[in-house]
Amino acid sequence: MEKTYRNPAVTVDIIIEVEGADGRPGLVLIRRRNPPYGWALPGGFVDYGESLEAAAVREAREETSLEVELVRQFHTYSDPGRDPRGHSISTVFIARASGEPRGADDAAEARLFAPGGLPLDLAFDHGEIIADYRAGRY
Repeated sequence: MEKTYRNPAVTVDIIIEVEGADGRPGLVLIRRRNPPYGWALPGGFVDYGESLEAAAVREAREETSLEVELVRQFHTYSDPGRDPRGHSISTVFIARASGEPRGADDAAEARLFAPGGLPLDLAFDHGEIIADYRAGRY
């Protein structure tokens, strides 16, 4: 009998830093069009044959209409319960962009938030990711 393997999905999430109209820094979040609903970091699944970096740039563009410059790889999150749809492993990147985010693709909306004014209904483990980022972890 042939053994069947189950592997986690590979995803990326992007912390996009943008200077707001008031000159203060902000983070771009998207409001998810599909379940699980809520606000989230832009991101998604890595396509076969695609690098993590290329997936991060593509997903940022698709969901926020912003062209990003990746600054660095931040951390990888792998808790099997982080995504209610199934086990996924996400590598998170920090990126910079300029301009006004516009929601597209899987994002019903994209918006710039001040670091102290983030919405409470964050999807997945994105609250933990943002807390780690703000605390300077990793």
